[in-house]
Amino acid sequence: MKPFLSLLCTLILFCGLLPAQSAVRVDNPSGGAFGWITKNYRPRTVPPINLANTNRLESLIRGGNLYLSAQDVIALALENNLDIEIQRYGPLLNKEVTMRAQGGGALRGVGVGVAPGPQSVSLTGVSLVSGGTTTNAAAGVSSSGQIVTNLGPALLNLDPQTFFYANFQHTTSPQSNLVLTGTTALIDVSRTYEAQYSQNFVWGMSAQMTYLSQRNKYNSADYALDPFTSGYIDLQVSQSLLQGFGPAVNGRNIRVSKNNEQISMLTFKQQVITTVSAVLNLYWDLVSFYDDLKARKDELATAQALYEDNKKQVQIGTLAPIEVTRAEAQVYSSQQDLLISQTNLLQQETVLKNALSRNGVASPTLAEVHVIPLNRFEVPPADELRPIDDLVKDALAHRVEVAQDKINIDSDKILLTGIKNGLKPTLNAFAELTNNGLTGSSNYLLPGKQTADAYLVGGYGNLLGQIFRRNFPNYSAGLSLSIPLRNRAAQSDYVTSALELRQSELALQKQVNQVRVDVQNAVIALRQARVRYDSAVKARILQQQTLDADKKKYTLGASTVFQVVTDEQALAAAESQETQALANYSHARIAFDQAMGTTLETNHISLSEAMSGQVARPSVLPAQLPNPEQIQ
Repeated sequence: MKPFLSLLCTLILFCGLLPAQSAVRVDNPSGGAFGWITKNYRPRTVPPINLANTNRLESLIRGGNLYLSAQDVIALALENNLDIEIQRYGPLLNKEVTMRAQGGGALRGVGVGVAPGPQSVSLTGVSLVSGGTTTNAAAGVSSSGQIVTNLGPALLNLDPQTFFYANFQHTTSPQSNLVLTGTTALIDVSRTYEAQYSQNFVWGMSAQMTYLSQRNKYNSADYALDPFTSGYIDLQVSQSLLQGFGPAVNGRNIRVSKNNEQISMLTFKQQVITTVSAVLNLYWDLVSFYDDLKARKDELATAQALYEDNKKQVQIGTLAPIEVTRAEAQVYSSQQDLLISQTNLLQQETVLKNALSRNGVASPTLAEVHVIPLNRFEVPPADELRPIDDLVKDALAHRVEVAQDKINIDSDKILLTGIKNGLKPTLNAFAELTNNGLTGSSNYLLPGKQTADAYLVGGYGNLLGQIFRRNFPNYSAGLSLSIPLRNRAAQSDYVTSALELRQSELALQKQVNQVRVDVQNAVIALRQARVRYDSAVKARILQQQTLDADKKKYTLGASTVFQVVTDEQALAAAESQETQALANYSHARIAFDQAMGTTLETNHISLSEAMSGQVARPSVLPAQLPNPEQIQ
């Protein structure tokens, strides 16, 4: 049994490592012997939503702690974040709209806007870039993708149509004139068959071919053929010459829908950028909350030590009792600061865990674990910033919103072409060609010397021969012209769309201007954040030196406990300012990447991996894990 069990365990492990098939997909109906015929008439299926987290989340938990690096936070967001998962449906939705447009249907409005992403519990002192970075992208697909009615010439149904008809009939008609039918009750037994194929073409042509045959049998001596079969093949062709002419008009929705497919991918990219930036902000804020918690613990420990020392000195009579009261007040103040810091940290953990899990903090795996960051934000020695014009040029090439606006303007121009065509009169050229045939048997009720035409006597093959030899052809051709005398609706539609196009062009220029503002503000914020951080570090070092000096003076009797307590408060405030300054710099750096549109490149994110929800890079925990103090 050992080899068998070993093989079984290996297979189970191997299956566990295989990536699960994404739920964001459309499955074709199952096959079968006639699947190639019936597939177009059976529904395709969309799998249920997937609320299971990837195995990466479980693999990072050790001893009740979730150990996360910055790259793990990004990977978990790409795999489990619901905002990104919602946007994964966008490209599929637009592909289906394109299929609808290729069949001649009007466009449907699909998709949702970009979600802003989670925010930290506290953003005190943090400067974020506002403007067009995320809010302009939140609209998702613009008006070009939200068409639910059609303007301009009517859309053609571009899917071929077939029609089949069969009728079996028995009729008895009383007759008042015996000369016409030779009987007082005319009986007709008929069988009618019809098949038709019709198709519209994107250049404005409509074609229809019909085959019909009808067999009749009468109880009358006045028919030379009885029973007889008549039939024909008929071809009708119509071509629009003014309104509705050309692929640019009839295929406009297809081109717009393909543009919207590109927009949906850009919207997905924008969602990834927004979500990744948000979770990175959460992560670095969590790091700063841990730093703040450490500072508050040090503050409390110092206050507690001073309180105990003062009590001893009061007992031996070298210090006034009021100093114990002051030290005790500082202890309680420090305990309050520590409690607030612990609360902020726990709330920040909750927000971060909710952003990295499909079922949020309801997951039993995440309910009680603490998040332990493995990285610290490293402030580089200097920020290498190129000239503003070069940065703006790169940002315009990378920003999603600019690309979306350009595509939407192209879609507006495509639609305007069709709407402009609607101003023209309707001029159609049409032609019809019909081949007729008739065959049957001589009526046995005819008088002896009367016989049917020998050319018409025969079976069904004789009918088909006459039709394809074109023995009895019909021809027709003509033109039809329809001219609206005032054409107010078409005039209004065209001018309205032209005005909207001008608005879109101005909106693009506004977006370009906003990009420049975003880049300049991001550069200013980054420089300001560096200066603030450097100043906070120096202030904390100097305050630490001041506290150490006053402690020495206090032990020598040259300072007071009030001064030491004041120094401790000032040091705690300086450490808090340094923590906030570091958080401010991390946010400014992330906002700079957003303003430049380079968030994905900076964080080495593959858009294909983001779309699939499977990040290939494994998560590896360090051999020596930090063992932080449990937060109560």
